[in-house]
Amino acid sequence: MVMDNSYEPCDFVLFGTLGDLSRRKLLPSLYQLEKANLMHPETTIVGVARHDMSLEDYIEEVHTNLVKFGEKELCEATWERMRARLHYACVDMKNVDSYCVLDDHVDPSRTMVCYLATPPAIYGDICRGLHSCKIIDSSVRVVLEKPIGHDLESSKVINEQVAEYFDEKQIYRIDHYLGKETVLNLVSLRFANSIFATNWDHNCIDHVQISVAESVGIEGRWGYFDDAGQMRDMVQNHLLQILSLVAMEPPTTLDADSIRDEKLKVLKALRPINATNISESIVRGQYTSGFVKGEEVPGYLEEDDANTQSKTETFVAIKAEIDNWRWAGVPFYLRTGKRMPNKVSEVVIYFKRQPHNLFGDSFKNLPPNKLVIRLQPDEGVEITVMNKVPGLTNSGSMDLQKSKLNLSFSEAFADERIPDAYEKLLLEVMLGNQALFVRRDEIEQAWTWVDSILDAWKSSNEPPEPYQAGTWGPVDSIGLLARENRSWYESKTVKKK
Repeated sequence: MVMDNSYEPCDFVLFGTLGDLSRRKLLPSLYQLEKANLMHPETTIVGVARHDMSLEDYIEEVHTNLVKFGEKELCEATWERMRARLHYACVDMKNVDSYCVLDDHVDPSRTMVCYLATPPAIYGDICRGLHSCKIIDSSVRVVLEKPIGHDLESSKVINEQVAEYFDEKQIYRIDHYLGKETVLNLVSLRFANSIFATNWDHNCIDHVQISVAESVGIEGRWGYFDDAGQMRDMVQNHLLQILSLVAMEPPTTLDADSIRDEKLKVLKALRPINATNISESIVRGQYTSGFVKGEEVPGYLEEDDANTQSKTETFVAIKAEIDNWRWAGVPFYLRTGKRMPNKVSEVVIYFKRQPHNLFGDSFKNLPPNKLVIRLQPDEGVEITVMNKVPGLTNSGSMDLQKSKLNLSFSEAFADERIPDAYEKLLLEVMLGNQALFVRRDEIEQAWTWVDSILDAWKSSNEPPEPYQAGTWGPVDSIGLLARENRSWYESKTVKKK
C-alpha cells in the first residue's frame, strides 16, 4: 500500500527519543512505515532529548536500535530514505527557553505531531515549552503515552495541564492495545457479520473472559511498578478498553466520537466495586519464586531494589457486571498478571448451552460454543463448535466431538505481514484520525471505577494472595468462577515465542 501524496506532510517530533519506548517500539515502527511507503515524502522525524549530541551520532544511535529491536538486516533503500528525514534537537524539557531550538527543525507549513514518550509528570512542562516558543497552532497534534495519572485526581491535573494549550481534538491519548489487528477486527467481527451481531447479548452469551497474561516479571521497573501495580498498569487502560469494545452498542458511524461515545457508555454502566462487594468480585495476588518455561525466577519481593514489605498486586482477577439492557446478568471476567506460564492476550466469548440435549450418548452435558479472539501472540479468531464424528455406526446414535474452526491471521493472510500496533497508531496520528485513541472522559470514567477498588483495598489493608511464578495466579481466582460452575479458559493453541 502506498500513501496518496495528497495527504499532508508532517514534522514528527519525538520527545524522549533516546528512551526505552522510542528505541524498542516507536523508531522501529517509523522504519516499517517508511518501508511500506506510508509516510509522505516531505515528512521529517525530529528526535528530541536532553543529551547534547551531533546529528551524525543520533543517526548512528537510531541505526543501532533499529538493528537491535527491529529488523536484523535493514533494507538499504528504506534506511537511506529514513536517514534523510532525521533531525536531532537537544532540549532541557523543564526549561522553557531551550525549546526555541525547535524553530530550526520544524516548518510552519507542515503539521507538527509531538509524541511525548516521556514521564507524564513533564507533559505540562513540554506543552508550556512549546507554547513559549510560539510554535503551537490549531494544526499541532500531541500524543500522550499512558499512564495518565495514578488516580482520577492526578489524571485530571495532567489533562488540565495539556488542555491549557491544546484542544481535545488535538490530543491523541495512546493505548497500544487499540492498534492490535485483532482488537481492530472486533468492530468488523461484531458489526459486519450477522451471525455475531444478532447473538451478541444476554440472550445468547453466558459470560465473557478477557485475559492478559505476561510471563515476565517487572523487568527492572520496580520503582514504577510498585507504585502502580497491575490494577493501574493493565486494568485501568488495556483491559477496560478491550471490554468496552466487546460490550459497546453499534456506533452510528465509524468516526472517532461515535465509537468513543459508545465505549464511554459501557464504562459508565460498569457496576461499582467497593468495600461492600469487593470480596466476592476481585482476587489480587503477588508472585513468589518459581519456574517459568523451565527457568527459575525470583519472587516479587526478591526482585532487585524490592521493598520486602510491599503489598502491591502483580495479579488481578475481576468479576465485572455491566448494568444495561444488553448485558444484564452476563459477567465479564477480567484477569491479568505477571510471571504466568505464557504471554497471551485473548477474549473468550462463552455462548449459552442448548436448552435440551439430544446427544446424551456422546455428551452428558453439551459443551458451550466458544469464540476465542487471540490478540497475541498468534493473532486470530477460533470458534469451538460441535459436529458429528465421520464414519458408520450400528448403535443408532450419533457420535459428536468438539471441533475448532481456526481463523488464524498467520494462516488466512500468510503473505501479509501483521503490523505492530504502534505502526498503525503512528500512521493514524499522521493522518489525523482519533478513532483509535482514548478521549479524556473515557480515561476519567475508567479511573472513577478503578479508584473505588483501590480505596477498598487501602481500607482493608489486606495483603495480596501469594501465587507461585509459572502458575495462573492464586487459587482463589479459580474459585471466582467455580462458584458459578465456570472455569478459566486455558489456551492450548498459542505459539510460544
